[in-house]
Amino acid sequence: MTRLLTQAEFDATIADRRYEDYVPGGVYEYGEITLDEADIIDFARRWDPQSFHIDPEAAKTGPFQGLIASGWQTCAAMMRLFAEHYLSHTASLGAPGVDELRWLRPVRPGDRLRLRVTVLDARSSRTQDDRGLVRTLAELRDPDDEPVFRCVVMNLIGRRTPISD
Repeated sequence: MTRLLTQAEFDATIADRRYEDYVPGGVYEYGEITLDEADIIDFARRWDPQSFHIDPEAAKTGPFQGLIASGWQTCAAMMRLFAEHYLSHTASLGAPGVDELRWLRPVRPGDRLRLRVTVLDARSSRTQDDRGLVRTLAELRDPDDEPVFRCVVMNLIGRRTPISD
């Protein structure tokens, strides 16, 4: 059984979180975000103008039997929660990439989504002693605790103290 930890159970606040605080095996759950119909349509008109994202009437007879959020909007919602609640506000040094990006279920207007993150592994940088690489499984989950989106995020995070030789 997975034990979900709250932000208070991290060893450091998000304002002071460093590489050393991201312990492999830690599972944390945060926030809540809801995309309403207007949000979905506005995003899709600009970035993903497919009928099942921008036209509620046409979407009724489409492959999802109703309006759904663009997968890219779902990814952006995950990133919002990830940046606000999990990623260090002071030691984040960017990301070399994201792996295994998956849209698992459609997100519909009004769905309340929350972020679950699992620290998969953390290793010191091979080339720079002031940082490490943290790999995190990030999932957005619906009210039924079903994952709707999943990806593995790699982040460079600054260390409290550089490794000395």
